[in-house]
Amino acid sequence: MRRAVEEALADTPVVAVLGPRQVGKSTLVRELAPNRPFFDLDESAFGVTAAADPAGFVDGLPPVVTLDEVQRVPELMRAIKVAVDRDRRPGRFLLTGSANLLLLPQLSDSLAGRMEVVHLQPLTEAEKERTGGRFLETFLTGGLGPDIQPAAASTTGDLVRRLLQGGFPEACTRTPSRARVWHRQYLQAVLERDVRDVAKVRDIHDLRRLLELLASQSASLLNTSNVSRDLGFARATVDHYLEVLERLFLIRVLPAWHRTTAKRLVKAPKLHLPDTGLAATLTDLQAEDWNGKRGSFGRLLESMVVQQLVAQAGWTDPAIRFWHYRDKDQVEVDCVVSRGSRIWGVEVKASQTVAAADTKGLSRLAEQSGNDFAGGIVFYSGTSILPLGNGPFLAVPISKLWEL
Repeated sequence: MRRAVEEALADTPVVAVLGPRQVGKSTLVRELAPNRPFFDLDESAFGVTAAADPAGFVDGLPPVVTLDEVQRVPELMRAIKVAVDRDRRPGRFLLTGSANLLLLPQLSDSLAGRMEVVHLQPLTEAEKERTGGRFLETFLTGGLGPDIQPAAASTTGDLVRRLLQGGFPEACTRTPSRARVWHRQYLQAVLERDVRDVAKVRDIHDLRRLLELLASQSASLLNTSNVSRDLGFARATVDHYLEVLERLFLIRVLPAWHRTTAKRLVKAPKLHLPDTGLAATLTDLQAEDWNGKRGSFGRLLESMVVQQLVAQAGWTDPAIRFWHYRDKDQVEVDCVVSRGSRIWGVEVKASQTVAAADTKGLSRLAEQSGNDFAGGIVFYSGTSILPLGNGPFLAVPISKLWEL
């Protein structure tokens, strides 16, 4: 991500680093530009002044500046636009935000053509291990194969630890019980401090109830009618709350892939909680539940894989897109990766063995994609990359996500 921000600052007037709270946005921009004047809009004095007079606040700023937590004062965006139109030098404004600015209804200007957005994700497993994080690049360029060094033998305990830990830097430094305490307090702080920045919500307790339900259904198709019935909320309320959670980066909605572009719009999306540690805390999953709640851990594992791939796409190629596949016969592929017209499929299994039958979804996706299909993999808990089935499919150890 550091390189992506540096490249954007070199040729774009406004660069926004967006991501959930506590993933290291402020630390990153301070390290990248230690000599730039830094204004934290979370501080009441700066925030109040900026909200009262956005144009005057921006006019009084140095020519090159960093504005932290800019979602606090979305009215600033129009004033920044005016300032940039007067002086379009690259790198003038470096912004951070703990909400997706482009989804805020009160956003006064999108800064289209003037701003580049870089999304900062929770730590990937590759970043924790300080490896290159090149799995996605290797996969998409056809570099995977049985000749790659076997994966290090991993235990179920190690995989469970990674799932329960998640990717927030602070949680990664704690014991499992202390990490759960941190996750609970983190969520409470986000709901109490940040929700009002992105939408009007009548009762944050209802928002938390929805998130807890979604955590138990991570990696499942999103059916808002069922969610509405289960919680006793109006359908419009559920839709609104889902938008709020997405703006705060607490959920990820993975759209459905279909050969016909128009049909993607009417097929049900899949929902993931990006951070498995937070999801595990919300559902009260613990390491000793592995055998008794294998289905819940399987859904967490799928969400973890999707999150690792999405994060690696940020430094591999921002044009990469992610989907899921499910057809009328309920044949599924957990994650579909597309770059231009090329299509790849990814299945996720928690088991230590795989069989040709595990490629059923990939085979169907290959049929639908035709000549655009470039390959498919089945992640599993083994140690070797193996050819699988009759198509261009491979069984790949999950640990390759952080070993390559």
